Amino acid sequence: MKAEQQFDYIIVGAGASGCVLANRLSAEPSNRVLLLEAGELDTRPEVHSMDGFVSLWGSDLDWKFFTEEQSALSGRKVLINQGKVLGGSTAINAMMYVKGNPLNFDTWNALGADGWSFKDVLPYFKKSEDFELGGSEYHGAGGPLSIRVCPDEVMRSQEFLNAAAELGYDGTDFDYNGSRQENGAAFLQFHINPDGSRASASTAFLNPILDRSNLTIKTGAEATRVIFNGKRAVGVEFVQDGETKVAGAEREVVLSAGAFVSPKLLLLSGVGPAKDLGALGIPLVADLPGVGKNLQDHMQLPVVFRTKDNRPQTRLLTGNALFVKTRPGMNAAPPDLQLNFTPSMPGPLAPVLNIPFPVCIFLPILVQPFSIGEVKLRSANPLDAPSINPNYLNSPADVDVFVQAVRLIRDMASTRAFSDVIDAEIAPGPSTNLDGYIRSQTSTLWHPAGTCKIGQDAHAVVDAELQVYGVEGLRVADASVMPTVTSGNTVAACFMIGEKAADMIL
Repeated sequence: MKAEQQFDYIIVGAGASGCVLANRLSAEPSNRVLLLEAGELDTRPEVHSMDGFVSLWGSDLDWKFFTEEQSALSGRKVLINQGKVLGGSTAINAMMYVKGNPLNFDTWNALGADGWSFKDVLPYFKKSEDFELGGSEYHGAGGPLSIRVCPDEVMRSQEFLNAAAELGYDGTDFDYNGSRQENGAAFLQFHINPDGSRASASTAFLNPILDRSNLTIKTGAEATRVIFNGKRAVGVEFVQDGETKVAGAEREVVLSAGAFVSPKLLLLSGVGPAKDLGALGIPLVADLPGVGKNLQDHMQLPVVFRTKDNRPQTRLLTGNALFVKTRPGMNAAPPDLQLNFTPSMPGPLAPVLNIPFPVCIFLPILVQPFSIGEVKLRSANPLDAPSINPNYLNSPADVDVFVQAVRLIRDMASTRAFSDVIDAEIAPGPSTNLDGYIRSQTSTLWHPAGTCKIGQDAHAVVDAELQVYGVEGLRVADASVMPTVTSGNTVAACFMIGEKAADMIL
């Protein structure tokens, strides 16, 4: 098919990385930029409300991806919500802003991501940020993205900070997005505007530039494959309003469709394992065995206590966090456990949980999983959902992180700081078999990553410039390029990836 329009750059996916790219690339007036988004405009009021996001999960603004049956989770299929709307998952997430541990990025660097050490990427984090406490060595001010410290006053728990201090952790004026992430309890930071509305990738990076004549945004436009002329990417095929269309790219195509859809598009376009593509009758463009491999995701486990006081419901899901290492000998490793705490029932979840008595909730999160999965094509039909197999908890070490987390939580619940608050453990309960509880109750934290990783080994998909190996004019810029998932909510790193990708392209 002949391209209907020609652009310099085509960006597929209007999530955290894609919106940053659209903003930065179109800042040069001579660049003709097309941003393709499979979902619709972010016009629903719930998108912009600080506490309306739960109602969007499972809606038509959600891809509603399901995993294959997970053998280590008693055969459960897990729903992984991902935003299908302008702003991507930043429009339906819980807005927590965690840069990750400096060692995460230094590990990327050691694995072959030249120029991606923490020192290298910190300026790109800062470039996006407008931190409410002002700029510093570790925070940016004046950027497009508003970052605030837990704006829900009900959510802030001094008891949690004091309990952490009783156990030997830092518990006062600690900033996990500062010089050190681990061993300090702190109020979580969020991408929320000063007026209390959501600061999504769309509101922060697209809304201020909608009048740029060189930027075209197409919504309801689902990309189906990258068009190649030989080994060079020259356009993108997409479906919009039931019609198949093609847009041409004279310089580059950038896939920013996330850890499920970016590898899916590469595979549909003939870039991936030759054997798998051949079995589906997809013509081979480049034999890249690592496409779709290396899937990593964070998992969460609810630990619930009945409380003695009946506090008001919170507007956010959580707002207090502690990052720790669960095994001895991890001196040069990033934290593998993020422990969140909510002092009362989260208002957005109250109708779903329907618990008749007051509770507080600890939420341990496995942030450095050893269990690795993959994303594959289910068929050659571009509109079929991909086959997603994270292999959740296949590694016994991942189960042990949750075992250690429950022990830590019970120690915190027994501190003086919580003596006037906590009444009794409800879930899992003191007599419950922990292994069984973990395997039946863990679920995703919606942070898939790693399926188009940066590196120099045989399974690397992109080089340090995010250029796809074996072809020209094609990059990937989203969570899929992470060689290892970050220790914490991934959205901050996705904004950073967009900033760094734009800088490299320009």
